[in-house]
Amino acid sequence: MTQTSGRIADEFAKLMTDAAGFAQGMKREADTFVKTQAERFLRDMDLPSREEFEAVRDMAVKAREENEALKARIEALEARLSAG
Repeated sequence: MTQTSGRIADEFAKLMTDAAGFAQGMKREADTFVKTQAERFLRDMDLPSREEFEAVRDMAVKAREENEALKARIEALEARLSAG
């Protein structure tokens, strides 16, 4: 009887070990699937690269500075016209 219960315990332990290994494998598969889908989603969104984004941002800053300078010139010209 002791030999049978020991064998059953060994088989049960082996089953649990196999189940844990299976669960780890499934987790790796799920992680890989999620990562692949996320990468595909981001690629399909056609997002700009960091370099492209920074170039456009720099252009916007320069345009804003030029607009402010032009606004100041217009205000100065308008003041001259209304004074004269």
